[in-house]
Amino acid sequence: MDQFYLDNAALYQNLVKRLKPAPKAARPARESAEVPSPDMVVSARIRPLLNEDVAFGFPCALFPRASQPNVVDIHDLYNHPKGIPVLKSFFYEVDRLFGPDATSQEIYDSEVRDLVSFAWDGGIGTLFAYGQTGSGKTTTISGLEKLVVDWLVDSGRPSSRKIFISIIELAGNSSFDLLSGRKPNSILEDSFGVTQLAGIEEHQLIQGEREAAEDLVERAASFRRTAPTLKNEASSRSHSICRLRIQRGDEHGAGGGFLYLVDLAGSEAARDVATHGAERMREAREINISLSVLKDCIRGKAQADALVLSSRPKSKQKRPHIPFRQSALTKVLKHVFDPSASASKTKTVVVACVNPSLADVGPSKNTMRYAEMLRVPIPAAAAASGNQKAESNPTVPVRPSSRDLDPTAMFTPFQNRIRPGMVVGYNTGGAGSAQLAVILSPVNANGNVLSSQSVGDGARYLCAQVAPGTVSETYEVNLWQQIIVQVKSMEKEVIMGYDPGTRHYHIVG
Repeated sequence: MDQFYLDNAALYQNLVKRLKPAPKAARPARESAEVPSPDMVVSARIRPLLNEDVAFGFPCALFPRASQPNVVDIHDLYNHPKGIPVLKSFFYEVDRLFGPDATSQEIYDSEVRDLVSFAWDGGIGTLFAYGQTGSGKTTTISGLEKLVVDWLVDSGRPSSRKIFISIIELAGNSSFDLLSGRKPNSILEDSFGVTQLAGIEEHQLIQGEREAAEDLVERAASFRRTAPTLKNEASSRSHSICRLRIQRGDEHGAGGGFLYLVDLAGSEAARDVATHGAERMREAREINISLSVLKDCIRGKAQADALVLSSRPKSKQKRPHIPFRQSALTKVLKHVFDPSASASKTKTVVVACVNPSLADVGPSKNTMRYAEMLRVPIPAAAAASGNQKAESNPTVPVRPSSRDLDPTAMFTPFQNRIRPGMVVGYNTGGAGSAQLAVILSPVNANGNVLSSQSVGDGARYLCAQVAPGTVSETYEVNLWQQIIVQVKSMEKEVIMGYDPGTRHYHIVG
């Protein structure tokens, strides 16, 4: 096919010059009342035309419309059976379109800066870079990663927040810690259905130490798995996930946010890797399956968010299926997609990277088609009144920890101020058998719940047991496993904080 394009490059350029792009059709009345979701932004970045493509004689095939922002025309040359090449044109629309001259700083200012601020304030932000191998995904993500960590460790912004970074690589169903020399780790699901990465190490980013933070990002990139393909001599054959966990205050995970920067493996057609044997074919199949599942998850989450804002009766709406368990990539990002697992609000940005060369016009069309499918509009009226609805619906404030709200309570022995929600350590009688429990309510000698607080060493309380979690230094509260504990068996008060991202508790004091 490349030879066909080269043989007809002059004809192609003449046809494109004479072509007048068809105007974008007006949207139906129903669609005109819809707008793109502010929580799901789909953008595209056109890579500069490489000198190699120019030297071979491949012309540019992607043309952003000057009169219609965020719309790009892609012109393809069709090898007609009658022997006369025919020009076929397609146009695609995204929320943001960046041309070949756009810099990483421009993309950061337009798409990522708000995402970082959103995670800084306790939300879950996710950035995906998607596209054909060799389209500039890794270059895009690498530049944005440095800008993000530079902002987070900026010494000119004093804050009590702590930032932790971890970077993993997903190759098929295997996971590797890129900050620990590609040390393997396990993708597990705990009793709450939350995915945990057992064995991963987090590194704290120190405020003001910009070079150390950038060195971590570069070190992880050096361990990334690459392999030569037809389109790229150093193609990333795996997904890379940079997770930034922002801890607010001194309490572990209390109200903290997450920011995920995901460099997806390059998508390829089977014919592009056919010359590389069975291994590359298997890799391409696994990568394309995971990208298809990712598309379904992103679109499903956007549709679920749109249903929440819809004015139609909720009982008549069918909730979309989000198949996050069908690939390792979406398992790791489960709480980004699963509405029932997301304790915080989420925002997602997708950057579709495309090659402008006529030789890559087929994959570029597929990439833009993929990007368009991720755009799920929401009712304009609902988007405009979204903030008003949020203000009118009262929410229950989230306690960052089990600490007493009264700052003077620490001066009173905990046995004299026992209350529901307090976490205590108690002894069951044997050496080294200290356990943790959450106070629920006072009970009498017969085990009946009392309406008022019970005091004294003989007082008894109904408690929920606290068990160790699947990840080191984490805990789970088992409300269905209840016990009765006497005050005289209680040894101390334990302060526990809650991590909404993982649904785990941690001892913070």
